[in-house]
Amino acid sequence: MHSDIFAKEHMAEPATAPGMTLQNAKCVKYAVNGECLARQGAMIAYRGNLQFEKKGQGAGQFLKRAVTGEGLALMAVRGQGEVWFAHEAANCFIVDFAPGDALTVNGRNVLCFDSTLSYEIKMVKGAGMVGGGLFNSVFSGQGRLGVICEGTPVVIPVSPQYPVFVDTDAVVGWSAQLQTSLHRSQSFGSMLRGGSGEAVQLRLDGEGFVIVRPSEARPAPAGH
Repeated sequence: MHSDIFAKEHMAEPATAPGMTLQNAKCVKYAVNGECLARQGAMIAYRGNLQFEKKGQGAGQFLKRAVTGEGLALMAVRGQGEVWFAHEAANCFIVDFAPGDALTVNGRNVLCFDSTLSYEIKMVKGAGMVGGGLFNSVFSGQGRLGVICEGTPVVIPVSPQYPVFVDTDAVVGWSAQLQTSLHRSQSFGSMLRGGSGEAVQLRLDGEGFVIVRPSEARPAPAGH
């Protein structure tokens, strides 16, 4: 049988070491030898002796997620084998954490991560309850994190001289040490008259970077 679909770049080769690698631009391969964590529903294939189990987040974390809609429902993958993760053909990236690194990520952009990383849902400081969903996932420790992005991301440096303002629906993540606040770019009167549709942004101050995607969040389907 002959087809371009059988080209070498499409074939899944046996893993040479535990952990995650990019299978291709839209998929992460994870060679499990123990445990990893991933968003529920992200598994597209696996081989080997693996078990998949819904991951509890503790009463406090679950309550935050239920109230805020932050929406990072996790599963644990345990055993020995290989598993492939993807989500709606979004672009995949792997972030390596060294000791002392910390990254704030929107829950919708988390694909999978090493169990050695610490994970916590936190409210974005300065955002209050305005804008909804400004509760993000903060990762720290040592290990690897698989991130997804709809479209090609833009990484913007943040410096004390140049704060960055981002649409809350487009932000993927930012350096955890940055200071956050909400910035209102329109007056209340302008908003009442229709405005530009870009009334409030997340302001980031300090030294670091912010990752944004070239699209805003799609509205949830009716009934969700």
